[in-house]
Amino acid sequence: MTKCPNIVGRRADKERHPSTKIFTQHNHGGQLQAASQHYNIPLENWLDLSTGISPFAYPLPPVPVKCWQRLPETNDGLEVAAENYYGSPFLLPVSGSQEAIQQLPYLFPIGQRVGIIKPAYHSHQQAWQRAGHHVMGLTSSEIEQKISEIDVLIIVNPTNPTAELFSPDTVMNWYKQLINNKGYLIIDEAFMDATPEQSVISKEPKPGLIVLRSIGKFFGLAGVRLGFVWAENEILEQLASKQDDWSVSHPARWAGALALGDTTWQQQQQRRLLISSKRLKTVLETKFKTCVFHAALFAYFKGDQAQSYHRKLAENGVLIRLFEQPLALRFGLPASNEQWQCLEGALESLG
Repeated sequence: MTKCPNIVGRRADKERHPSTKIFTQHNHGGQLQAASQHYNIPLENWLDLSTGISPFAYPLPPVPVKCWQRLPETNDGLEVAAENYYGSPFLLPVSGSQEAIQQLPYLFPIGQRVGIIKPAYHSHQQAWQRAGHHVMGLTSSEIEQKISEIDVLIIVNPTNPTAELFSPDTVMNWYKQLINNKGYLIIDEAFMDATPEQSVISKEPKPGLIVLRSIGKFFGLAGVRLGFVWAENEILEQLASKQDDWSVSHPARWAGALALGDTTWQQQQQRRLLISSKRLKTVLETKFKTCVFHAALFAYFKGDQAQSYHRKLAENGVLIRLFEQPLALRFGLPASNEQWQCLEGALESLG
């Protein structure tokens, strides 16, 4: 077996570090510090494939000193770059789409009937329940049947973690049914950048339609904490009123303007991610002999042995994401030939 660099002789002591449920769908990926302590493997010896963040980060130059010395301003080019990138000026910069996820439920009267695609990013459900709404988890096949019974439908497209991608026609059909009943459709498009033709963002906003976008995933800049909300002005104004002063930092605005304006790099990134994700799907299907679903930044499959596979890979210094409802695994993308060899070697250890 080909092991990850420096992993030989550093596998976890199974008696001292028994397997637990610390990595579940109630946690985010990327919990490398916890994994390092749990499996007794130094941080530098891990291959972290537990997130859906691109391993190919946008190559930012050094941050200008003024970004640290001056408070952020709104006429710095970020909004112009975002309008060109998304094709609309109806955008509000937020401190990661997570800020919008947390605040949107408070724009609605308490007690809304909210349908949320499942399984999906758990923060959506938590935020709406916390705000006093009635949340119903829906599989994609249940949406048509239940759509007349809900006030707000929330989908993640493509869905994290299942990689299910809904066409614009499908999404807009749901939107039309909701709007006829004065409902709302909220779409989390955090993973849409590699397939922009599938986005429902248009130049002019539509009543009752809200789209969330993220800079962190496609651009590999999760630490920047920058995202956007596309919606009608009334919605954007209400969200803006809930933001703290300078919600988006000066360095984040500077980085976002650069990344959103670099069309050449974006095209290269789209091609690179789509090629890598297809390779990952092939590797996993070859090993596990099961159907693997994939989006541009991750691959996903269900299986009764998911917990065992997750533990064994971690013991060999490869961190992936375990989901428990249903039992499933999500793999992010390796960044280099060495990392691909590390993953394939670790997969061999599963027998």
